[in-house]
Amino acid sequence: MTIMGGEELVRIGRRRLIAAGATAVLVAGLVSGCRKAGGADGAPDISSSHFPGVSFRYVGDSPEDETINQILSIANSYRDPVVLRLSFSALDKNHHLLPKVKVSTVFGSDYGNLVAPHGYSYDILRFAGSGEHEVRDVHVTVHQVLPADSPPSGTEEVTTQALDGEGHDVSKFTRFSQVRLTNTNDMPAAVRVVYIVWDQPAHGDTQQAVEATPVGGLTIVPAQGTAIVKVTGAAAAVARSSGGPAVSVKAFQSQ
Repeated sequence: MTIMGGEELVRIGRRRLIAAGATAVLVAGLVSGCRKAGGADGAPDISSSHFPGVSFRYVGDSPEDETINQILSIANSYRDPVVLRLSFSALDKNHHLLPKVKVSTVFGSDYGNLVAPHGYSYDILRFAGSGEHEVRDVHVTVHQVLPADSPPSGTEEVTTQALDGEGHDVSKFTRFSQVRLTNTNDMPAAVRVVYIVWDQPAHGDTQQAVEATPVGGLTIVPAQGTAIVKVTGAAAAVARSSGGPAVSVKAFQSQ
């Protein structure tokens, strides 16, 4: 089983990266509760006591070439898209807790910003604190799973293209003022866009996002169509990092 989408190439130093495929096998710790959703066509219900329809796997550095590091693979077997609220504990190579390492995310699965569609999706984890380079795995705790407000969307990732002020295609490694979103699915997609700056790690360390700046707000991309997002609040980040070797522009499902 692999993550859907993730075809955008992300140049990082001399490497080019894509979202890593991963088998979802880690069953999360389960707490809290919420109303039910799904339940039809053999899909499990969202239970008031546990959430059997979601599972996770952390991939620090995929053995495949050209892959993004520190990926959390999310498998959602519920019929409908769900909003997750997760928390994470960092673990070392012996699966011992690293209590001084804070774990956060790029897309927001830790505070209900990411919509996980039926099937496979992913988030990108960020580590900070003493021992951050010792992380080899994470423990995931599911605090809440809620039906998403947005309707089901397709399985293909909404792609991004940086544009200049006149709407011409430009490299994401230069200054740009707009982003064109393309949705190849047969249904609309509600997405947010983030501009990511990556670090240049020492040999043997995983590479992580050091900045994640929102570009615009929630955008509905029509089925088999495009939408334009203006670079406003993210302009300073784009100007500061333009010309660098380690940036990407990613769209993710949200509400």
